Amino acid sequence: MIADLIIYNIKTIYTPYEKPPVHGSKMNSIHEIHQAFIAIKDGLIIDFGAGDYKKHIDTHTILHNANQQIVLPGLIDSHTHLVHGGSREDEYKLLQQGVPYLDILKNGGGILGTVQKTRDASIDELYQKAYHSLNEMMLHGVTTVESKSGYGLSLEYETKQLLVNQMLDKNHPIQILSTYMGAHAVPKEFLNDKRKYIENMKRDLLRIQELSLADAVDVFCETGVFTIEETKDILSHAKNLGFHIKMHADEIHSLGGAGLGVELGCTSVDHLMAISDEDIKKLASSNTIANLLPGTSFYLNKSYARARQMIDSDVAVSVSGDYNPGSCPTENFQFIMQLASNKLKMTPEEVLNAVTINPAYHLGLDSQIGSIEIGKKANIVIMNAPNLSYILYHFGINHTHDVIIDGKIVVENRQIVREI
Repeated sequence: MIADLIIYNIKTIYTPYEKPPVHGSKMNSIHEIHQAFIAIKDGLIIDFGAGDYKKHIDTHTILHNANQQIVLPGLIDSHTHLVHGGSREDEYKLLQQGVPYLDILKNGGGILGTVQKTRDASIDELYQKAYHSLNEMMLHGVTTVESKSGYGLSLEYETKQLLVNQMLDKNHPIQILSTYMGAHAVPKEFLNDKRKYIENMKRDLLRIQELSLADAVDVFCETGVFTIEETKDILSHAKNLGFHIKMHADEIHSLGGAGLGVELGCTSVDHLMAISDEDIKKLASSNTIANLLPGTSFYLNKSYARARQMIDSDVAVSVSGDYNPGSCPTENFQFIMQLASNKLKMTPEEVLNAVTINPAYHLGLDSQIGSIEIGKKANIVIMNAPNLSYILYHFGINHTHDVIIDGKIVVENRQIVREI
């Protein structure tokens, strides 16, 4: 078959190959293909390997020289709070002084502070801010992003965030998956009637579904936010409506959120810094992904999730960025991967599985993305590095040289060259 685009002169392709979800010790399994090429047609991979690529060439084929650099599947950031108004540097001093994150929220700051800024921002302001962030993510090799609402906390404003997600998915090369997260906090106007707010959310989900604004529903299950019982109520309702479900679980206190996630069939349970040993065992016997967010631990100076124990216990793990204005204000996904290596003690192979095929699985996209395979989307990152380990060893810089999304070169020589 004749290709539209061929990437050749690749030093090494590194790609997962185990069928997802990739659990435990299997996360150390990847393919390494040396002196390789990738042939692409109509946005899909039609061939790859160490053989002869010339059979795929005609006069219209574009040849892209990788110049003996390495290639990975496009990186997937499966937990972000991309669309929001303003920033929260005014709270940074409080965090440095040791004021607990939940106390800042209790006093009207934190999430609630961003809620007001997001409500006040126009759709265009939210769109432009998020578009700039997506560019930064793409320059660091990210090709797919999950984006949560949760800074509106009413149907009107949650819908506004989700509409911005739709606009971004249409107009930016990065694929955006939307998650409704009205249960991110209780808004000020319902602080004395949380039950009414929950019932409003459950009703709002019908409208969200009607408008096809979200694929999934998330709940912040935490002390002072939503209890185990409330989380079960909201997510059971969402699941009955046909949404995928996930949750922020056991981030600060061990409430049994991860175990509830397994019971309900959540696609992922996220954070897990305070997860119990019992719930690690439950995760190991399930297909629910433990989605770990080391950037949040770094920024808040909190303990890191016990990734090593989880993987050694046969849990399937993914790693995400948690880009948001209050607990992880960075779009540098490679730094998140470096934290996974250095602080979560994950091997380079485990990190690769955790930012490609396992997030693809819990986002429901593993048949399309997450590995370099014939028939999958040509989402590819060319890294200016001698090997996979080097990306994690040489930290704090951007190793990305080129990015291909859906078979189109969108970043070349570290510069964005294609925007829809």
